[in-house]
Amino acid sequence: MKQRLLSICLLMVCLTTFGQNKINEQAIRIVEEGKKLYKSEMASWYGSDLFLNKFSHKADKAGGYVSYTINDVSTCIFFSKGDNPTVLCTINFDQSYNLKTALVDSIERQLLPLESELIVIRKLAKSEIEKDKLFKSYSNTSLNLIPIIENGEKKVFVLTGPEKGGLVIFGNDYLLTFDTNNKLLTKKNLHKNIISINSSNERGATTMHSHLPETGDLITSTDICTLMLYEKFAKWKQHYVISKKYVSVWNCDTNELETLTMKAWKKISKLK
Repeated sequence: MKQRLLSICLLMVCLTTFGQNKINEQAIRIVEEGKKLYKSEMASWYGSDLFLNKFSHKADKAGGYVSYTINDVSTCIFFSKGDNPTVLCTINFDQSYNLKTALVDSIERQLLPLESELIVIRKLAKSEIEKDKLFKSYSNTSLNLIPIIENGEKKVFVLTGPEKGGLVIFGNDYLLTFDTNNKLLTKKNLHKNIISINSSNERGATTMHSHLPETGDLITSTDICTLMLYEKFAKWKQHYVISKKYVSVWNCDTNELETLTMKAWKKISKLK
């Protein structure tokens, strides 16, 4: 009887460890993806500022922009209108995204293969958004498209951004995936709700939002992207994402994630 109980206990420990390792691996992938989205969006933000300030005379020719990161260099390109676009301007950033040290190249050139593919899936996603009621828009917000191609996977993330200061928006975000021939594979909303948080909280504030079961147990890569984009302006210290089974704790100072089971979280809360 004792041996049987010991075997059951050991099995439970192994299953718990396996489950936690699986969650940890998932969390690592989410953080990596969230940081890729952040780098792309930062390049787009500051690249747009530089383009409009330095090359406003080219604005009428521009058909749009895409951004991507290779190694530690984030690139934003503006491309021309038409069926066969060319690059109007190339802007490279290091990881500080300092406008003063950005490398700006205004020589027009042909698209690189990666740039061409990013433009194609971005245009396809934009067309899908315009005709499908799955994608919702709200007043004083805009839908921002972030195409990502890596390891043969083609994805376009859609984030909702505020058009008025003082707010940070989570949710109303989407993911579209494409195959190697740019055929749409899947489209889904990541959060089915939209959450607005006042960014003018006192310095060092801790904020939070909760996830419905369909959003998943952990923080999403889009949550991480949004946090990294706004956390320094908002001067937040931590952000919690609460689900039924887990609590994701994002450190806004170090950009690190810690995941806790709800059971462990409740025990810690009792000690405070």
